[in-house]
Amino acid sequence: MKLPLLAAALACVSLAAVADEADVRKAVEARIGKVEKMVKAPITGIWEVTADGQVFYADDKAGYLMFGNLMEVKTGRNLTAERVKDIEKALVTGSLELAVKQVRGSGKHVMVTFEDPNCGYCKKLAKDILSLKDVTVYTFLYPVLGDDSVEKSKAIWCAPDKSRAWVDWMNNGKALPAVPAKCDTTGLDKTLQLGRKLRINGTPAIFFAGGERVGGYIPAAEIEKRFSAPGG
Repeated sequence: MKLPLLAAALACVSLAAVADEADVRKAVEARIGKVEKMVKAPITGIWEVTADGQVFYADDKAGYLMFGNLMEVKTGRNLTAERVKDIEKALVTGSLELAVKQVRGSGKHVMVTFEDPNCGYCKKLAKDILSLKDVTVYTFLYPVLGDDSVEKSKAIWCAPDKSRAWVDWMNNGKALPAVPAKCDTTGLDKTLQLGRKLRINGTPAIFFAGGERVGGYIPAAEIEKRFSAPGG
């Protein structure tokens, strides 16, 4: 069962009262499915629970589940948002073997994109990327605009030089090679699963080294600013 989207206000779901961590996990999983991680939250008697890429909270008797943002009053930090950022960063960096890689200059700055080969703003982004210096770009082929996007993604994925095929298509509209009969597209299937777990509903989606996520196109100048920021 998928978790609902996190709401701005807390919502509570009553559960049976139990005692220890194992019982809390068992009770929570009975409601929402597999728990990926449970740690003590910075509030006495509360657990921070990660499941299906989302973060929520349970009391130590598993009497309630709480969905929403946990804020630290003194600092104003959104602890839930920080945790979600860490989760997304780990998901992305742990899957880079599925991405098409471009290196320009020293490659010291890193950005990750999810893109559809028929996405107009993705093509605009692709042209801007050519102007960036000292950057490594990992692009996950994420065909969400129909069957033609799927076929183009397969052609790029199965090309002898994925990076060249991608750049030539996105920047110059160069015809893609035919998809080989024995092409293994398992990597594309895994990318689609990853994108769904990250709840990417449109392209481009951009992730930076510090974990910052941008939904949609931003120009080269804005990308350079993020590279200049701490952690960029």
